Amino acid sequence: MTVSPPLDLSPKVSDEVRKTTCYMCACRCGIDVHLKDGKVAYIEGNRDHPVNQGVLCAKGSAGIMQVNAPSRLRAPLKRVGPRGSGQYEEISWDEALEIAVGWLTPLRETAPEKLAFFTGRDQSQSFTSFWAQNFGTPNYAAHGGFCSVNMAAGGIYTMGGAFWEFGQPDWDHTKLFMLFGVAEDHDSNPIKMGIGKIKARGAKVIGVNPVRTGYNAVADEWVSITPGTDGLFILALVHELMKAGKIDLDYLAQFTNAPVLIDKDTGLFLRDGDDKPLVIDSVSGDLAPFDRKGVRPSLTAIHNGHRTVMALMAEKYLDPAYAPDAVADRCGVSARKIKTIAAELARVAFEEAVVLDRAWTDFRGDTHDKMVGRPVSMHAMRGISAHSNGFQTCRALHILEILLGTVETPGGFRFKPPYPKPVEAHPTPHCHSKPNCPLDGPHLGFVRGPEDLALKEDGTPARIDKAFTWENPMSAHGLMHMVISNAHAGDPYKIDTLFLYMANMSWNSSMNSGGVMEMLTDTDENGDYVIPHIIYSDAYSSEMVAYADLILPDTTYLERHDCISLLDRPICEADGAADAIRWPVIEPDRDVRGFQTVLVQLANKMGLPGFTDDNGAAKYEDYADYIVNHERKPGIGPLAGFRGHEGEDVGRGAVNQSQMDLYIENGGFFVHHVPKEASYYKPWNMAYQDWAVDLGLFDAPQPYLFQLYSEPMRKFQRAAEGYGDRQPPDHLREQIKKVMDPLPFWYPPFEDACVDTDEYPIHALTQRPMAMYHSWGTQNAWLRQLHGENPLFIPAELWQEHGFQDGDWARVTSAHGSITVPVALQAALNSRTVWTWNAIGKRKGAWALAEDAPEATKGFLLNHLIHELLPPKGDGLRWSNSDPITGQAAWFDLRVKIEKATPPLEAQPAFDPIGSPVPKGPGSLAWKVSK
Repeated sequence: MTVSPPLDLSPKVSDEVRKTTCYMCACRCGIDVHLKDGKVAYIEGNRDHPVNQGVLCAKGSAGIMQVNAPSRLRAPLKRVGPRGSGQYEEISWDEALEIAVGWLTPLRETAPEKLAFFTGRDQSQSFTSFWAQNFGTPNYAAHGGFCSVNMAAGGIYTMGGAFWEFGQPDWDHTKLFMLFGVAEDHDSNPIKMGIGKIKARGAKVIGVNPVRTGYNAVADEWVSITPGTDGLFILALVHELMKAGKIDLDYLAQFTNAPVLIDKDTGLFLRDGDDKPLVIDSVSGDLAPFDRKGVRPSLTAIHNGHRTVMALMAEKYLDPAYAPDAVADRCGVSARKIKTIAAELARVAFEEAVVLDRAWTDFRGDTHDKMVGRPVSMHAMRGISAHSNGFQTCRALHILEILLGTVETPGGFRFKPPYPKPVEAHPTPHCHSKPNCPLDGPHLGFVRGPEDLALKEDGTPARIDKAFTWENPMSAHGLMHMVISNAHAGDPYKIDTLFLYMANMSWNSSMNSGGVMEMLTDTDENGDYVIPHIIYSDAYSSEMVAYADLILPDTTYLERHDCISLLDRPICEADGAADAIRWPVIEPDRDVRGFQTVLVQLANKMGLPGFTDDNGAAKYEDYADYIVNHERKPGIGPLAGFRGHEGEDVGRGAVNQSQMDLYIENGGFFVHHVPKEASYYKPWNMAYQDWAVDLGLFDAPQPYLFQLYSEPMRKFQRAAEGYGDRQPPDHLREQIKKVMDPLPFWYPPFEDACVDTDEYPIHALTQRPMAMYHSWGTQNAWLRQLHGENPLFIPAELWQEHGFQDGDWARVTSAHGSITVPVALQAALNSRTVWTWNAIGKRKGAWALAEDAPEATKGFLLNHLIHELLPPKGDGLRWSNSDPITGQAAWFDLRVKIEKATPPLEAQPAFDPIGSPVPKGPGSLAWKVSK
C-alpha cells in the first residue's frame, strides 16, 4: 500500500496583515500586505476597498519587487563628478538639508521665481503646491501637462468634471460603452471590473483606438481610427445625430446652456442685471434668467437678433463638412461605419432608456418623480488628449455625450465627488511673487478670460513654462515638458535651481531626450552649468539621478505616509466620497526619508509661512503630522474621515489626533456614501448640492449649466479681434481667433502642417502596457518577464510593403531624428500607424540593470523622434509642440517614415552607459522571508 506524503495545503502565508494603498499605478487600489517577521511576504487585494473590491493586477502583486529592488537609493548624495557621471558621495541628512537650504534661501529672499519646482506622478499635489506657494515661486506644476490635461480641462470647462479620477460609467445600468484612446494603464482594475460586469449582461463595447490591445481587444467592435482625427469622427457622429433629430431636447433645455442667448454683437452671453445668462421662457415668451423657478427655456427662440447656443450649434455641425462621407478617408473609418455607430448610439439612448422610480428636486425648485437616463456611457484618455488639437477633441466628445443626455443620468457617465463643480468653483492661476512672501494664491487654476493670464506687467510670461500665456491660455496643469528647454534658453528668464520629484526628465518623460540631457549638462562661457543647481528626489537610481547635484532619496510606497485626499486626487466612486492613506507598513532598511516629510523639514528650516508660526516654530514635525493637523480652512483638512475630537465628524470637523490610527484600523480608507435621492443629476440635484455642502466640498450650493458654448474661450477670441485692455502679441492673433472657438471644432494636428506628410506618411504612437505604469516598472523583476523589450509594431500593409520578416529591424525617421529598432507584425492596427510600448527602453547604467539587459539593448523610446518644439517656421520664434489652448504635450502628433535596416548590435541611438550611485543588481533575485 502506497502512503501519500503529508501535504500542507494551507501554508501560513503571514503572521500579520497590514492594509494600505497600492502605488503601482494611479488606480490607488486597496491592498493587504502580508508580513512575516516584519518583512513583506505577499500582497493581495483588499476585498473591502471601494476601488478594487479585492481585485489586484500584476503590477499590484509585483509591488513586493519594488520594495526589494536593487536600484533603491540608500542615502542622501552629493555630486562630486561632472553631471551625468554618476559620481557621488554619501552625506548625512543634516548636510543634505543644509545644502538645499543654502541654495533655496537666497532665492526666496531675492527672486523666488528662480526656483522651478515640478513633480512627476506623485499623488500629493495639494501638499507640494502648498509648499511651493509658501516658498513664493510661481514655478510649480505636476506631470499633467505632458499627460492628459486636455482631458481634464476639456471636461471641466464643458461639464464640470472629466473621466477617470473625476467620473466613471454607470456600470450597473449602461447598455453601450465607448472607449476613445484608452490604453491599459489608466484606471486598470475598475475598468476591467466594469467591462466584465456590463459584458456579462450583454451590453455592447465599442473601442476607438488605432491600436487593438487590452480593452479594445475585448470590445465587441473596434474602430481603427487614424491618429489625431478623433475629433473629426466625433463631430461626424454629432452631425448624424442632429440631422436625425436624435438628441435629448428636454435635457439640453433644462441642464445646459443650449437655450442661452448669445449677444449678436459680442458673441458673449446675454445677461441680466445680476449677471445671470438669459433664456427665453417658452411658456411666456419673455426673457428670463436661466435658473428662475418655473422657467421653461426655449432652444430655438430669437430675441432682437440674438440667437441661442443651440441655433449656433445646429448651423455649425449640420455643415456638410462634418458629414460621414466627407470625413471618412481622413479618419480611416468608413462612412457606413460612422453612420452605423451613430444609429446605434441613438437606438440605445432613446429606445432603451433607463427609468428609476426615484424622486428628486432640481435647482429651479421643480420636483421630478423619476430619474430617466440614456444608457450610453463613454470613457477617454491620453490617446485623444496628447495631440495639438486635443482640447477641442475632448470638448467635442463631451458635447456628444451631452447631446445624447448621457451625463449624470442613469446608464450614462457619472461624476465622482468632489466633482461636479463649475469652472467658477475653481481658483484662477496666481503668479505674482515677491521676496520673502508666499505666492499671492494657488499656482494652477482655470482662467475665465485674458484678465487671468500669468503675465508680468510688461506682458512677458511670469512662469518659466509659459503656462497661462497667450501661447496656451488654459494650461490648467502647466507645461512640465517645457521647463528644462525654457530654462536652458533663458526664455522667458533664467532660473537658478531646478527641483524635481519623481520626474524622469532626462529620459522617458521628456520629448527630445538626447537634447534634454545636453541641456542639463551644458555650460556657459564661464564653464558654469547653464542651470546652476539641480535637486532631485526619487526612490530609485533612474536616468535622471545622474544629472542631479543633490539627491534626496525617497522611500518606497510601503515605507511612507501618503494622503490620497479630497483636496487632490481622491479615490471616490460615483456613489461615495472616499479618500485613503498610505502608512509605513514596513520600516526602511536604508537612510531614506519620504519626500513630503523632507519638504516639511526644509520648510521648517527656512521658516516658510504655512509651516511655521509667527515665532518661527514648526507647526508640523513630518508629513504624517501635517496630514492630521493641517487645515486648509477651518474644519477642512487633507482627510475627510474621522474628524472631530472623537472621530465622529465627516468632511467638516475639528482636528482628531487619532485620525491616522482610525484610518489604519478601517483598512487605510474612508468612504461616505451619496444618498440615493442625490445619486444622479448631481449638478442640478439639490439633495446632492446640500450633501456636498455638509461634507465640505463647497460652502454653498452651486448648481450650474453644462457649457456647450464656452464663454471664456470667446473672450480670448475677442481679445485677438482687438477688444479689451489685454491684447495678444500680433503673431498669435490669428491662432487665437482660430483655435479658441467657443464651440468645439476639428483642425489638423500641427505637425501635419510643419512637415512634408508625403515624406513622413506614417503616424507613430506609444501606449503603456497593462503591466507597467511608472517608468520604474521595467526594473521590476516580475514585470520585466512580461515586457523586457519592446518591438515597433507594424500593420500588415506596411509589413508587406517593406518586406519585413520576423527578427527584422527598421530605421524610423522623423523630422527631428532617427532610431533603429526591432519590429513585429500586428494585424489589428490602423494601416497608417506604427506603435510601441512606452518607457520600456532604459539607458545603460540606470536602474541597477546589467548593461546587456534587453531593456538597454533592444528596448527603445520614440522620445528620440519627438521634439519639444515644432520645426522652425522661419519667423525666429520658438513654437511649443503642444496644444495651443492648454499646452498639453502633443506626443501623438508624431509623423515618421520607415525602412528596413541591417540589424545593429543594439537599438539606436545607443548612449554611453550612465554613471549610477548604486551597484549593478545580481543576475537573479532570491530571498526567503522567515520560514
